[in-house]
Amino acid sequence: MAYSLPLLLTGDPLAAPCLNGPAAAAEAALVAQLQQGSEAAFRTLVERYQDRIYRTVLSLLRSPEEAEDVAQEVFVEVHQTIGRFRGEAALSTWLYRLATSRALKHLRRAQAKKRFAYFTSLLGFGNEVLHDLPTHEHPLALLEGQQQLGLLLAHLARLPDQQKVAFTLRHEQELSYEEIAAVLNTTVPAVESLLFRARKTLRHHLQPHFRHG
Repeated sequence: MAYSLPLLLTGDPLAAPCLNGPAAAAEAALVAQLQQGSEAAFRTLVERYQDRIYRTVLSLLRSPEEAEDVAQEVFVEVHQTIGRFRGEAALSTWLYRLATSRALKHLRRAQAKKRFAYFTSLLGFGNEVLHDLPTHEHPLALLEGQQQLGLLLAHLARLPDQQKVAFTLRHEQELSYEEIAAVLNTTVPAVESLLFRARKTLRHHLQPHFRHG
């Protein structure tokens, strides 16, 4: 999907969820097979969701290698914990919740290491300050150009966690507001507020750098 600045930063119409009767029944059958230990069902799950989970994690981490590792961790966790899934939310909602949670934990660990490396370098221990990894492989490269992409991702990374996740799920995964609310375990008005604040902040920082019209 190609992204434009007006769409990203000024809002978009609400989209309705979700699973209809046959789709809900198919998901329930898949969950039942997973909970019975079916490896075929697990392969189906991975084939169905691996790209969406990878792209979600990549949008938050900005490193293809790290995103691949975290996405794999998500499916390992699914394999290990599917027996505890009780269907209070859609399977996709649960997967996005696991993915964003793991990605944010990974970011916090990386930031802690970065701060440690910086302070130890100040103390003369010879550690190099870590730098952000390049973003040229990011799928949002369809935006308008590498420089604009870098600006967007740099400012997106500085948003508070929930704003960052809401923005990513809306514009990268095209989830509805209701689905994002389920992932974040909050309300639709809260999601609207998160997206409004995220867009306002990004618009403030980015609008001078983008073409108008």
